[in-house]
Order: sequence, then C-alpha cells, then structure tokens
Amino acid sequence: MEIQAHGIRAQLPAGWEGRLGKRAATGPAERRKGGTTAVSEDTGPVLHMANFALPEDRGDFGSGAVDVMGTGHVLVAVVEYGPDSAGTALFPTVSRVPRLTTRMFSTQALQRVQRGQAGAQRFFTLNGRAFCLYVVLGDQRDAAELTPRTNDLTSQIEVTPR
Repeated sequence: MEIQAHGIRAQLPAGWEGRLGKRAATGPAERRKGGTTAVSEDTGPVLHMANFALPEDRGDFGSGAVDVMGTGHVLVAVVEYGPDSAGTALFPTVSRVPRLTTRMFSTQALQRVQRGQAGAQRFFTLNGRAFCLYVVLGDQRDAAELTPRTNDLTSQIEVTPR
C-alpha cells in the first residue's frame, strides 16, 4: 500500500498501517475588541507507520499509539519541522532517511517511558525539508529483529522539495 500527501510518499508492506496528515495547531491568542480569539498556525506533516492498528487519536510522536503497543510492535513517526530548521546543525542534510542501529534504541530516547519499550530518534534535512525520525519498539528485546525491518520501511520514504 502507498500513502502520499504533502510531498511525502511511503510504501507500506503487508501488515503495516500508515497515516499521513497535517493538522492545524492552536496558536497564540490574538487580542480583539470584545475578547480573545485563537489564531490557527499551520504545522508540518506527520507520517505515522505501524505494524499494529493505529488508534485514531495520536500525538505527533505517538502518544496514544504507544499505549497499545506490545511485543513485536513498531511505531515510526516522521515529523516535519519548519523551514528555519532545515540544514542547521541539529538537522544535517542527508540524501535519504537515516538508518538506525540496534544500539540507538534506549528507554532514554522515549518521549514518555513505557515499561519494556525503547525508542530512537534522528533529526535530518532531506530535499531542503527538516524532519525528526522517531521510532518506538514495543519491546526493547526485539531491537535486533525489528531494526532491519524498520530500516527497510523508512528507506522507501520519498520527500519532494517544497
């Protein structure tokens, strides 16, 4: 299955789910005569891929999804940052989505620690666009088996310049 939107394309193997979307975030409040009005900010696209059923209610870095993960499960989040981040020291320019190694997975890399889980993240710029690749394993002991599968999956991601 292929998903494509916002200049991002991903191929999903059998047994994987994916969602690719862009959401409007509530921005800073704007003062107006007679009250306060929320201003909408545009945010970058977020790609979620998982080898389990993705819940509809998910945060950019997988909150909601990580709560239902188990042994053998992988969640991949690719989150785009603003154009000011592209090419900076934190977001080095690469020619493809960075590969992960089993040693990169740690409980220290998790946004929120969940028993048994491990995460890894890499920041990068691809085709002039800044991203974070964030991957969570349902069970850290599966890293040797799941890291190559995850790299195969992320190697299929294509990004077009803005």
